[in-house]
Amino acid sequence: MPLQQFPYLDGLNPAQREAVETLDGALLVLAGAGTGKTRVLTTRLAHLLTTGRAFPGQILAVTFTNKAAAEMKERVSALLGGQPVEGWWLGTFHALAARMLRRHAELVGLSGNYTIIDQDDSVRLIKQLMEAGNIDTKKWAPKAVADAISKWKDQGKLPSDLSMDDAGEMAGGKLISLYTQYQQRLKTLNACDFGDLLLHMITIFKNPDNADVLADYHRRFHYLLVDEYQDTNVVQYLWLRLLAKGSNNICCVGDDDQSIYGWRGAEVGNILRFEKDFPGAKIIRLEENYRSTKHILAAANSVIANNEGRLGKDLFTSMDNGEKITVRGLWDGEAEARWVGEEIEALQSKQWSLNQMAILVRAGFQTREFEERMIQLGLPYKVIGGPRFYERMEIRDALAYLRVTAQTNDDLALERIINTPKRGIGDATVQTLYAHARNRGISLYQAILDLTQTDELRPKVKGTLMKLIDDFERWRSMLDNTKHTELTGMILDESGYTQMWQADKSPEAPGRLENLKELVAGMEEFESMAGFLEHVSLVMENQNNANGEFVTIMTLHAAKGLEYDAVFLPGWEEGLFPSQRSMDENGLKGLEEERRLAYVGITRARKKSFISFAANRRMYGQWVNAIPSRFVDELPEEHVDVNSDSGLYDPGRSQHWDSSGFQMREQMQRQTRFAPRAASRPMAEVEGPVFSAGERVFHDKFGNGTIIHVDGHKLDIQFDGSDGSKRVMDSFVTKNL
Repeated sequence: MPLQQFPYLDGLNPAQREAVETLDGALLVLAGAGTGKTRVLTTRLAHLLTTGRAFPGQILAVTFTNKAAAEMKERVSALLGGQPVEGWWLGTFHALAARMLRRHAELVGLSGNYTIIDQDDSVRLIKQLMEAGNIDTKKWAPKAVADAISKWKDQGKLPSDLSMDDAGEMAGGKLISLYTQYQQRLKTLNACDFGDLLLHMITIFKNPDNADVLADYHRRFHYLLVDEYQDTNVVQYLWLRLLAKGSNNICCVGDDDQSIYGWRGAEVGNILRFEKDFPGAKIIRLEENYRSTKHILAAANSVIANNEGRLGKDLFTSMDNGEKITVRGLWDGEAEARWVGEEIEALQSKQWSLNQMAILVRAGFQTREFEERMIQLGLPYKVIGGPRFYERMEIRDALAYLRVTAQTNDDLALERIINTPKRGIGDATVQTLYAHARNRGISLYQAILDLTQTDELRPKVKGTLMKLIDDFERWRSMLDNTKHTELTGMILDESGYTQMWQADKSPEAPGRLENLKELVAGMEEFESMAGFLEHVSLVMENQNNANGEFVTIMTLHAAKGLEYDAVFLPGWEEGLFPSQRSMDENGLKGLEEERRLAYVGITRARKKSFISFAANRRMYGQWVNAIPSRFVDELPEEHVDVNSDSGLYDPGRSQHWDSSGFQMREQMQRQTRFAPRAASRPMAEVEGPVFSAGERVFHDKFGNGTIIHVDGHKLDIQFDGSDGSKRVMDSFVTKNL
């Protein structure tokens, strides 16, 4: 067909066009941020259909969301002049696997009308099995067991593939047995969970007795296209590998530098070993960015270049240099929030839209200070990827405890937490209490006082309610003579609420505990509990009435795929970003994923990017000295403007650099030793002892350890009995004599 009959190729840059026209064999398209990945995917699909290489039903196209699948279908139709595209296999991994499994369910002991259960049903079923096996569901949370089984399924592992070493001590060493029973129970119910959809199909494909099934799909699918390949987990990878063995015409589009979901099973190794998996595969790099300015891209390239586990590419653009990235050091988190607010107002005064501004944080608890500041300034905002701080479940629960302590007649608050954590107070008991309250015209709290003096309630329930009332009376008596932050911590601990989340093994639990600590920290700004609760009420009212343009606040993980004119990246400090937890749990692999997260954050910005760090930060309920992130060191001098709070360190040195990074960073480290709220012990002088690698030292919190690396005033130390090293300031350790 003459080239002029392919108008959809017009406007593609050379790399994009090559990716569209390379139809035969295995192809990996490394698509950097803002390089037109979606356009390449949709144009390639249109080209396959227009050139007659395949009919719609001969193409398998995999996306990660239903929304992306619908958008792809719509755009391909538009490229084909509005011609509808029907009959092709386009959808998410789970949707496509479910479609296949409907046809072959009997091969894994199911019938074609099987039910797909959700997570709540899965947890409930596992709880039943645990109770039947006399496994303590308080010691071993059913949801944690469900998560462990789900993780195995994401790795493509059946119970028969596991050993006792895989199971560990969870559920008293009976985890593999529970997995086996769970799968048997699902078959009895003619059901499967989401993890089974792909796992069952892999089981079918691998069974030699079903060789005709896989062969049929090999004949059916002439071309495979996969979006966001860097986010695939093991079972998705195995499914694709098996299907691709037919034609070997597989095109995977992704960016190894944007693989940031390792915590939920994504394997960056899938994209890194593409050439090994598909010998003779071609790699095409999309490096021309159509989103960001040159300064922003140069900074992103410089940071990500420090990762070893990557295939490598450098983004470039034909756009202007734009403004340099603003790097700002501030005294503490509150000052950081004030500065961000001021910068947003300054941009707004220049007619920048609030809708085109975003604050991207590493941890969910960071949002509170920025939410508070937006409210104080009257700037409407929205939180993406999760509720606003005061709307989060754990915060609402904690506030309910405080509201009942401050005011006993708050029925809504009392009802919310009367059985949270679980106290054995069911709906029937609550209805009995409410019936009495309505009949007498009294509050729920007063109804409890009445009915705990009579015999309407069972003795055990009555005793539980009396204990709860006694606790509230005791807490209330302390309102006037106990610091409100201290009392709040006491309420959360003594009620069992903190312990409930400490015992919860779900991935969300640590974040919820961090949010509770941030709640207590935020109360420091108020003179009393009553003042704080009034403030929260006004905050919620303001949020409910807000409309029009909004500043966006979200985590870096939630920001992938989005873009804004101005992006604020606060909290670039060691331990917060990169996350100490991630580095402790995953070592170098965790650090490199954190760096990819920094790369994603920087490349969300089109015109202006702001990076900030604080000398002092309240984390986990206490003030700590904060060291600027190693990622700050990795920003290139010629593409950033550095500034700092007056008096925190010598402003005259803030623009000077040396081979190890910012001079301002070293100066800041010296100054932060004297932070009155943060210092762990007094220092007699600015310059402390000089340390060397190999020396033995002692840290008040972590104990004895050996220095493995010295970077100015920062020490990487391997502490005895600890996995992985920790980075600390030298002012916090002493030499062992």
